[in-house]
Amino acid sequence: MSTARTVLETEEHQALRAAVAALGKRYGRDYMTTVVREGKHTDELWAEAAKLGYLGVNLPEEYGGGGGGMAELSIVLEELGAAGSPLLMMIVSPAICGTVIARFGTEEQKRRWLPGLADGTLTMAFGITEPDAGSNSHRITTTARRDGDDWLLTGRKVFVSGVDIADATLIVGRTEDARSGKLKPCLFIVPRDAEGFGRNQIDMELQAPEKQFELVLDDVRLPADALVGDEDAGLLQLFAGLNPERIMTAAFGIGMGRFALAKAVEYARTRQVWKAPIGSHQAIAHPLAAAHIELELARLMMQKAARLYDEGDDIGAGEAANMAKYAAGEACVKAVDQAVHTLGGNGLTREYGLASLITASRVARIAPVSREMILNYVSHQSLGLPKSY
Repeated sequence: MSTARTVLETEEHQALRAAVAALGKRYGRDYMTTVVREGKHTDELWAEAAKLGYLGVNLPEEYGGGGGGMAELSIVLEELGAAGSPLLMMIVSPAICGTVIARFGTEEQKRRWLPGLADGTLTMAFGITEPDAGSNSHRITTTARRDGDDWLLTGRKVFVSGVDIADATLIVGRTEDARSGKLKPCLFIVPRDAEGFGRNQIDMELQAPEKQFELVLDDVRLPADALVGDEDAGLLQLFAGLNPERIMTAAFGIGMGRFALAKAVEYARTRQVWKAPIGSHQAIAHPLAAAHIELELARLMMQKAARLYDEGDDIGAGEAANMAKYAAGEACVKAVDQAVHTLGGNGLTREYGLASLITASRVARIAPVSREMILNYVSHQSLGLPKSY
C-alpha cells in the first residue's frame, strides 16, 4: 500500500521505519499468538528491540537512550504492530515512565532507571486507574502521607499492565497540600518487592502477552526519594506522562489496523469468486479504501501530536494527542472489522489471525481514556463549550 509518509518524515525516520518493520517481520503474528498460547512473555522480541536501541529511542543519550522523542518511539510501536507483533509495554515503560523520570526525576532517579529502561534490562509499570475513579483522575483516592522522612502509600489500582514483569510501578497517588488542605496528584516509584504491595491478576477475555492486574497498597513505606519531581507540580508531571501514553496508544491502534488491512487486501487480491478477485468489486474495495484513508489521517494527527510534544508544547500536544488517540481507535476498530468481514468465515479462523483482533482493537477505543472522555475534552478545551459535570 503506497502512502505519502515519505514527504513528511526525515530520511532518519524512514530508515527507522524500515529497520523496525524488518524486525517485526522476523517475529510477526505467529510469534505473538504462540507466546499467548504458551502463557509466556515477549522476552525475545523485547530483548532484540532493546539491543537495537529501539526501546529507548526517546530517552536522553546521556542515560543510554537514543536522544529522540515521541516521533521516533511511535514509529517503532506502529511498525511492530503493523507486522503483527506490537509491544504494549512500550507505551508504559519507556513512553510514560521513562519520559516522566527524564523530565522531572532527580539525577539519582535518572541514573538508577533510565539506562535500564533504555536497554530493556529494567521495566516499569504505571498505575493510575482505580476501581471507583475510572476516567476521573480527580477522584483518585490512593493517598500518600508523610511519616518522618518516609512516605506511606495506601490505596488500590486496577488494569495495571505488566506488573508481573516490572521491576517497579510508577503509582499516581495524592498528597495533602499544606496550604489548602486539598489533595493533589503525585508520582511515586514503588519497587515490586515493597512490603504491603500486593497484586492480583485480572481474568481477561483479551488475549495478550501482557497481563492486567489489580494492585493493593497497604501502607507501603517508601523513602523520600521515591517521589518523582516536585510535590507541588503534580498535574504538570502527570500529564507529561499521559500525553505520550495517548500518542503511543494511537501508534498501537494504527499498527494493528494496518496489519488487519494488509491481510484483507492480500486476500481480496487473490480470493476469486465468479472468475474475478473479490477486490475488484466495489462493495469489497471501497470499505478497504476508506479504512486505509482513516488510518492515514490518524497517523497525521499522531505525527502532529508527537511533533508538538517533542518541541515542548504540552498544551498543544495535549489536544493533538487526545485527537490522535480518538482517531486511531476509531480507525483501528473499523479496519479490523472490515478485514474480518472481507475474509468472511476465514476471518474467524486461527490461520488468518484476525479474529483475536476483534477484542484487541477495542483497547484503542477504551484505554487509556474512553473516546467519550476525549470528546468531553475537545468540547470543553477546544470548542469552549460548558461542562455537564
